[in-house]
Amino acid sequence: LDSRMAAAAATTTTTGNRLRHFLTASSFGLSGLRALVNGTLAIKRDPAKFHSAFAYRNTLLMFSKPSLRTRVSFEAGMTEMGGHAIYYPLDERAPLGQKENIHDTAKCASRFVSVIAARLRTKAELHELAQHATVPVINLLDDWGHPCQIIADLTTISEKREGALDAGSKFKLSFYGDGFNNVTYDLMRAGALLGWKVDVACPAGSEYEPCAEVLDECAELTAVSKGEVRVVHDPLEAARDSDVVYTDSWMSYGVSKEEEAARVARFGPYRVTSEIMAAAKKDALFMNCLPANRGHEQTAEVVDGPQSVVFDQAENRLHSHKAVVLYCLGLI
Repeated sequence: LDSRMAAAAATTTTTGNRLRHFLTASSFGLSGLRALVNGTLAIKRDPAKFHSAFAYRNTLLMFSKPSLRTRVSFEAGMTEMGGHAIYYPLDERAPLGQKENIHDTAKCASRFVSVIAARLRTKAELHELAQHATVPVINLLDDWGHPCQIIADLTTISEKREGALDAGSKFKLSFYGDGFNNVTYDLMRAGALLGWKVDVACPAGSEYEPCAEVLDECAELTAVSKGEVRVVHDPLEAARDSDVVYTDSWMSYGVSKEEEAARVARFGPYRVTSEIMAAAKKDALFMNCLPANRGHEQTAEVVDGPQSVVFDQAENRLHSHKAVVLYCLGLI
């Protein structure tokens, strides 16, 4: 299964070289996932060792959606490794695939930079970019996943809970809120690869639950790993025996102002409160990929409380972006 996933995440250039594209958390299989976390930890322990690892190289950052953590951590990371990141906003002045097709954009950009890192609206755009690029393409978020975030999350968990990523760890992560969500999908994939139990606590309905295609992928992964991925509608049941309680914004990009009140009412029962945390393990971690809206997806006492590791997660974006770039280039 690992080799099939790696093949799916790779393309072959005209010179016969194999490229590593990081498109979802499952792109490189279990061995690749662990390698990325171990690489992140190594870079974090001794960043000076990697101060020239990206020297004389550039990354193109293509953003259809703005981001504080993703942009700043990526640009800082490339600079700290002796390279450079070029920010290119895909706004109304330069929308992707309109003035020229994605094929031509990918081919041209590949002649200028060593890596393309893209934060796009759809997986179709991202996969077309990867199909035609002749350098590695890294997903910085689309509607199908947020894999670099998950490497930072797994690094944080590994730091706080030794052995959590080992085989047979019997680890459990519970996600609260919007199950029809890119972060949710990649947490599910990662948990399924690692043999974890993952509960997605969300409202019933196709607009709130993980889509069937992701559930099917996770079922294939857990058949090998002996993990379990469930969709649960009882918030307290999902919290039971959880090592990590995780949530994300209820107001993703694209949610209109008119929809907000209805979403708050629908997701309200899945707000992470002290009661939810008390139902989890005594030492459970609270995680949120940020930004956090206190009073929406979690209460202030939870996100600002002693079990919260949200700023450790944010810091690890810096180190994980370095590791992902170096891994995709075959440098670690």
